[in-house]
Amino acid sequence: MSIVTVQLGQCGNQIGFEVFDTLFSDSHSSQGLCSKRENEAYRASCKERFFSEEENGVPIARAVLVDMEPKVINQTLSKAARSGRWKYGQHAYFCQKQGSGNNWAYGYSVHGPKHKESILDLIQKEVEKCDSLSGFFIIMSMAGGTGSGIGAFVTQNLQDQYSNSLKMNQIIWPYRTGEVIVQNYNSILTLSHLYRSSDALLVHENDAVHKICAKLMKIRQISFSDMNQVLAHQLGSVFQPTYSAEGSPHYRRNPLGIDWQVRPPLSGLPPLGKMPFNKELHFNTSIANLVILRGKDVQSADLDGFKDPALYTSWLKPVDAFNVWKTQRAFSKYEKSATLVSNSQFLVKPLDMIVGKAWNMFASKAYIHQYTKFGIEEEDFLDSFTLLEQVVASYCNL
Repeated sequence: MSIVTVQLGQCGNQIGFEVFDTLFSDSHSSQGLCSKRENEAYRASCKERFFSEEENGVPIARAVLVDMEPKVINQTLSKAARSGRWKYGQHAYFCQKQGSGNNWAYGYSVHGPKHKESILDLIQKEVEKCDSLSGFFIIMSMAGGTGSGIGAFVTQNLQDQYSNSLKMNQIIWPYRTGEVIVQNYNSILTLSHLYRSSDALLVHENDAVHKICAKLMKIRQISFSDMNQVLAHQLGSVFQPTYSAEGSPHYRRNPLGIDWQVRPPLSGLPPLGKMPFNKELHFNTSIANLVILRGKDVQSADLDGFKDPALYTSWLKPVDAFNVWKTQRAFSKYEKSATLVSNSQFLVKPLDMIVGKAWNMFASKAYIHQYTKFGIEEEDFLDSFTLLEQVVASYCNL
């Protein structure tokens, strides 16, 4: 089952390169914790999922690269080619930049429709290379212009054109101190549109990744390259194959096998959206947790703590909400590693914070004209606020 990756904007393209480089390096490393046969199967599975047929002996990433200008894409293509181990194909597209800055509306309402046919044609060519398409992995920023605006537009069109294939968006949550003055506007518009068209959102907060670099890796001068490598490691540990007891790989149609939906029972749950976020959350309640264990001693790992009913919403049994995948094949030269993918209340506070900041700006009509001149009406903002406030309230009610 193959995955086509769509890299959008400077953020998406730089992270995308690190992800593919991590996946390739891991799959071609010599691991002594599993048999040669298992290692070969692991490598073949990774190649099928993320790389297409080789060109002159060099695997080609199943990816489409999109940005408003050629600089970052050219750097990304060159960096992959210089490695001599893998490379990108010719599926890169440059939209003409015309002073749009970090305006979400320009990416969504102008660039997206203008270049829709060309971008979707490139994606279709990648899809046609797949024997069996599992879905799309879309890497993008949430706060900028290209990655967020065009990213939301492209995801929406992928949902229309490939409704039976999984659409998974990996989004970068902006620093709380602020990177772009309109980042909160861009963020709420991105999230509300992805909520309607994406099957799953994998969220990474810049502040959290920065803290990993500083406190765990002891990096003094932290660069975006350092942070992107951390992100690539986390994503690679999730997407690389694991195997069931029968020897068949996990990840069929859903590459993560986790229940992403907030599905209440037929009875017994308070009405969603009726409780505003005005109380302190003392415990992080989950809808679903997936633990992926790799390397040494995975079979003897004690995971009983994840079966505690206190971790989950009262209307969901832990047996239905918790999954664990194990493989003796180590990841990225680590003797043992564990990854947790969780659908929980973790993002309630940062989401509520972004919605609140965006609302304060909207109430004073700050920068609204930059969006309305490209076709985004005030009603679109109000729809986004309403939807995301409902999401916050729903997760608070778990």
